[in-house]
Amino acid sequence: MHLAYPTVVAALLFSVGVYGVLARRNAILVLMSVELMLNAVNLNLVTFDVFYRDRLHGGQVLTLFTIVIAAAEIGLGLALVLLVFRNRRMVDVDRLRTLAEEPVPRDVEPERVEEAAP
Repeated sequence: MHLAYPTVVAALLFSVGVYGVLARRNAILVLMSVELMLNAVNLNLVTFDVFYRDRLHGGQVLTLFTIVIAAAEIGLGLALVLLVFRNRRMVDVDRLRTLAEEPVPRDVEPERVEEAAP
């Protein structure tokens, strides 16, 4: 097996993932694009592990660690997306630049905060 075939496939997967992260607005699609990039890295790790015939199979072990980290990242990312959707009723990444609430003006008394808000 030539080394070029899996590395070209991994480069294409990684490129599609980068495009998805940069061009998409939906948070779920951004998370899926990050997973594509991680899978491209996993493919490279296994490819070079087979190519160098490592006795300890370091590439495959690192791939298992990457899969575990990716599963934890997706769980946490989906939890954050669900929380944002419950609060804001949207998951548009461009509109989520500021996650903080509007600051309360200092010249307004604390009892009149509801009246001062538009």
